[in-house]
Amino acid sequence: MTVHKPRHLSKRSRLALCAASLLCVAGAMTAVPASAAPAPERSGGALAADTFTDNFDGPAGSGVDGGKWQIETGDNGGNNHERQYYTAGNSNAALDGQGNLVITARKENPNNYQCWYGTCEYTSARLNTSGKFSSTYGHVETRLKMPRGQGIWPAFWMLGDDIGNVGWPNSGEIDVMENVGFEPSTVHGTIHGPGYSGGGGIGAGYTLPDGKVFADDFHTFAIDWSPEKISWSVDGNVYQTRTPADLNGNQWVFNKPFFLILNLAVGGDWPGNPDGSTQFPQELVVDYVRVSTADKALPAK
Repeated sequence: MTVHKPRHLSKRSRLALCAASLLCVAGAMTAVPASAAPAPERSGGALAADTFTDNFDGPAGSGVDGGKWQIETGDNGGNNHERQYYTAGNSNAALDGQGNLVITARKENPNNYQCWYGTCEYTSARLNTSGKFSSTYGHVETRLKMPRGQGIWPAFWMLGDDIGNVGWPNSGEIDVMENVGFEPSTVHGTIHGPGYSGGGGIGAGYTLPDGKVFADDFHTFAIDWSPEKISWSVDGNVYQTRTPADLNGNQWVFNKPFFLILNLAVGGDWPGNPDGSTQFPQELVVDYVRVSTADKALPAK
């Protein structure tokens, strides 16, 4: 595995829009109540308490829980030269009735949406927990099944919830998982901050063995985040760890609250645009999102 320095400007620079919108509400964010489910036991004997859980249970076709997520709309002002228009409600983000959230990218424009390049060609969805949930440290995990195809760009990532005050990249960004369609067997985990943003982000890629493709099955993507340390894993396999020593003297901006983001982009500087080989619709199927903290150290059994 080699260190990946993305060729994109980072979907993160799009966060100029956050400072001017309700998506990045200034001030402290309130955690949702802990899950009533029994706390899971993590490796090493640490007892983990869920601080955020969404299993996406609900009737088929219903939207996400508005107490946990908000839906972003628009074309992000053309950041990264992405091609999609993010729609409201459950048009492109809906539960499937089987315990999954399905984010769907379609080649369509049902409402004459206008994008930075003219009339929009694609719709999709992006949702975040800004103003509803944020966390400092913990185990952040999702289980999901990728879409596939040239120009398809799913991601699960996090932003410092002070972005409305300090802007990006000073807010910091943690990319738990990104995949671009021309790399069907590889995902990337990256951090961005002042002096190491956009194409200078610091991270690495993880490639499935034996030529397997992420879109063929569900996989689990996680970070374990503690003061001055973040580790990334796929299906429990840790593939990189980052600390302030990796930043070449730049500031570590990851000791504060961050909120969650899930999205499915179409096109852009890094993945390139869809071509004749890309089939639509494409679906990002999310089984769950969980954030937990080790609240009590127990002896290993």
